[in-house]
Amino acid sequence: MNTPSRDLVRAATPGLSLAIPSIDGRTWIAVAAGILGAFMAILDIQITNSSLKEILGTLSATQEEGSWVATAYLVAEIIAIPLSGFFSRVFGVRAFLLGNMLLFLGFSTLCGSAWSLNSMIFFRLLQGFTGGALIPMAMTLVLTRVPPAKRPISLAMFGLTMTLAPTLGPTLGGYLTEIYGWSSIFYINWVPGLFALGGLAYGLDRQPKQLDLLLRVDWLGIFCMALGLGCLTVFLEEGNTNDWLDSSFIRLFAILAAAGTLGWILTVVYRDNPFVNLKLYARRNFLISSLISATAGMGLYGSSYIMSIFLAQIPGYNPMQIGEVIMWTGLPQILVMPLVSHLSNKVDNRVLCSIGLIFFGASCLMNTHMDANTGYYQLVLSQIVRALGQPLIVLTMSNFATVGIPLHDLASASSLFNMSRNLGGSVGIALLATLLTQREHFHSALINEMLSRYSPETQTRLEQMTQAFLAQGSDAVTAAGQALKGLDMMVRRESYIMAYNDCFLIIGSILLGSILLVWLSGKVVAPSGPKTST
Repeated sequence: MNTPSRDLVRAATPGLSLAIPSIDGRTWIAVAAGILGAFMAILDIQITNSSLKEILGTLSATQEEGSWVATAYLVAEIIAIPLSGFFSRVFGVRAFLLGNMLLFLGFSTLCGSAWSLNSMIFFRLLQGFTGGALIPMAMTLVLTRVPPAKRPISLAMFGLTMTLAPTLGPTLGGYLTEIYGWSSIFYINWVPGLFALGGLAYGLDRQPKQLDLLLRVDWLGIFCMALGLGCLTVFLEEGNTNDWLDSSFIRLFAILAAAGTLGWILTVVYRDNPFVNLKLYARRNFLISSLISATAGMGLYGSSYIMSIFLAQIPGYNPMQIGEVIMWTGLPQILVMPLVSHLSNKVDNRVLCSIGLIFFGASCLMNTHMDANTGYYQLVLSQIVRALGQPLIVLTMSNFATVGIPLHDLASASSLFNMSRNLGGSVGIALLATLLTQREHFHSALINEMLSRYSPETQTRLEQMTQAFLAQGSDAVTAAGQALKGLDMMVRRESYIMAYNDCFLIIGSILLGSILLVWLSGKVVAPSGPKTST
């Protein structure tokens, strides 16, 4: 069978090129550089989490105000992802990637030197917008530059960015903040960034710009997309803090999100050449892979979020200690991913994905028995089991999302697939934050109902605590008050622990339940292997 030439490919999809049977060193360097850029962009989603207290202290901001440091980045990133395919056609892949990488590094530097909360939020917004384009473009480079026979290992490399970066973010952020201060978590981007810039500049050919596309694009659709996805992200990120629909602020964003999303869908239906092809969701494998990707994103970001705040609140770990626990979810994946890549060529990917979901779900269920004494040594095993499952899900879902997709839709497929994962992460964190609050109230009320102040057990416990405070020098009245306060704190602590356990139970149940969804898809062995209906 004849292989399409580069010229024919570029004519079909300006700015992109179809993977050819052989691949040279320059192309490998370009693909690796693109993946490194995506890794940086995903890492920066959560790298501020472990340093937020120090950042807010420097900027004189409250914890509630500080939530916008992460929200601004996520809003901009989720808007940029669907636009990446279109703008790569307008400016050419090389110019688009180099421009976004330079801007991302520049805005990272400005974040590190922010002088107020407003300036930090603004710079994080710009950083997220430029970083968001790097994520789907890395996957697009893999799909369009690498031949099918070598694509599994390339997708495995890309998959590592999806799973490693969120787990290493809090770890790296904690270490850098502890040693060099919080500004270093932004300045450090220049180290891998310069390598990525050099690799992209060397490995990618120049392509002609198509600025005329800017005049013909559906700007109404882009506006509706930005409005819908941006407001949806704000709704999810800030909803729990503002009591959801009890807040007029959140209600407004919910209405705008619904209106924007509906408008986006309608523009796609009534236009022949939309900037991103939402009709790909009509393909069975792509729809299912996107749903599983969203579920995996919920589990990936949600489990990291819940574990981090559990370790900070219950055992009182500092950012470095939290990172040392969470890193066990990331490091084993470096060893697992090459094996998964090899197996994806030989084994039905539905089987591999199901095994991954079992491992991931089981690891969450292992965390449903935590107590006040749970710490590093009790959590390492569940983190390792989680690390065994995540690569199986990420790589196989990438295969499902891209198999059988026409050449001209590969950029749209990459954008929508990555958008689904990020939205899943936002939904997961919002769901778990709300669940944590509600379940803590539930368990606290339940314990207080069973805990009568006049019961012999309670009286004995209060007497022991009162005597302990008397021994420390408190007078009788103060000691009695301290005993009551201490008992209340114990009730709240136990209520939170049970709520954390409930959260992991929900995550694990959703992950295990999604196995049924996997088997509704068609069989896929690998991008280069046999395929059935999609």
